Amino acid sequence: IGSNGAGKSTTLMAVSGVNAIARGAIRFEGRPVHGLPPDQIVRLGISQAPEGRRIFPLLTVLENLEMGAFLRRDAGEVERDLDQVYSLFPVLHERRRQRGGTLSGGEQQMLAIGRALMARPRLLLLDEPSLGLAPLVVEAIFGALGRVRAQGTGIFLVEQNAHLALGFADWAYVMETGRIVMDGPPEELRRSPAVREAYLGE
Repeated sequence: IGSNGAGKSTTLMAVSGVNAIARGAIRFEGRPVHGLPPDQIVRLGISQAPEGRRIFPLLTVLENLEMGAFLRRDAGEVERDLDQVYSLFPVLHERRRQRGGTLSGGEQQMLAIGRALMARPRLLLLDEPSLGLAPLVVEAIFGALGRVRAQGTGIFLVEQNAHLALGFADWAYVMETGRIVMDGPPEELRRSPAVREAYLGE
């Protein structure tokens, strides 16, 4: 969690290989991944649903999802994963022939997450998935993400809604001006006067 400009999205873009890092290292499952191109990072098991969704508006929902599996060669498993995404987000199955640009904001967010899942990641990067969405839609999306996590996929969540983030996370970080200033179990951060004042409105 962190305010606008804290560096949260920049961090995710660095993990996914879009942004280069000036110093330090990024490791995934013990292996350095900084400096690798984004497609190689996807092959290693990291995929991202970016801030702003960035779906392909002129492609259908199905075509958008298939783009998420572009690097895969296991066609049978891709079909199985497509069914899994439809199970998580049934509205995507209903809208599978529609162009992505005709979907509502919540449906586009579901599509962005579904597309990322089609890469079959071991780590899913999510950048502000609740931004601008109605509470009922947010509840549905995070319910689906809970199922994804229960199936063994790690989730690295960037979220301005601190209440939501701390309710979902197993471990939380507070970022300010590009630095981690606090981390720990969500319950511990909730007890912090600084977090309560700055992010929880208490």
